[in-house]
Amino acid sequence: MAAQDLFDVEGRVALVTGGTDGIGAMIAEALVRAGARTYVNGRDERRASRTARRLSRFGSCSSLVADLGDAEGRSALARAFCARERRLHILVNNAATIFSAPLDAWPPERTSRVLELNVAAVLDLTGLLHGRLRNAAGTRSPARVINIGSADGIRPPAWETYAYTASKAGLHMLTRHLARTLASEQITVNAIAPGPFATRKLAPVLERERDVVIGAVPLGRLGGASDIAGAVLFLSSRAGAYVTGAILPVDGGVSQC
Repeated sequence: MAAQDLFDVEGRVALVTGGTDGIGAMIAEALVRAGARTYVNGRDERRASRTARRLSRFGSCSSLVADLGDAEGRSALARAFCARERRLHILVNNAATIFSAPLDAWPPERTSRVLELNVAAVLDLTGLLHGRLRNAAGTRSPARVINIGSADGIRPPAWETYAYTASKAGLHMLTRHLARTLASEQITVNAIAPGPFATRKLAPVLERERDVVIGAVPLGRLGGASDIAGAVLFLSSRAGAYVTGAILPVDGGVSQC
């Protein structure tokens, strides 16, 4: 098999939640450029449409607007997708939120919000789209679920993001549990655990503590689009067809060194 065939996703259907910005948009662009018919989900209609239009210059990309922070939004996204496609080859559960506060001033309502979007939404949406994933699955070419975890779910960060770190550690275990359940149906489930990437969400931290953030990365730099693209295309293609239940750190060594 030629090297380029190993990473081929031409003609497959992909859905990227939280795909309008940051790492999600990087992932969506990688899939579009590689030939996947890609749907980007976001809760802001203007941003979602703008991202879909931009990525459509490289291939097929459409937007699906829904807020995954509650069950109604998750059901709405699943209905919208199922109205358009009978198969889902690649589901990327990327939508997430983060919050930081001192322990003695932690607002309890924030815990629920973070866990709801970062963990419950992944479980619910994967279940709602299970039938479409099953329709796309084959012995030599499984359907793929890729959950975006975090290096902060592997080791505690310096910042007081308690609910976020708990949610990402929980997401990693949920990934393994789903992988075990869905393996017999030829659906692989893996997670990518990014470290610090140059995104809008991280920008305020980088403005204050750029040297500290980069100094904590053994490879000495922030992650970029090609770093996350390589991991996603590996897990989405023939190259990663025999991988399931894995948590792949893409963090410059933050969680491993």
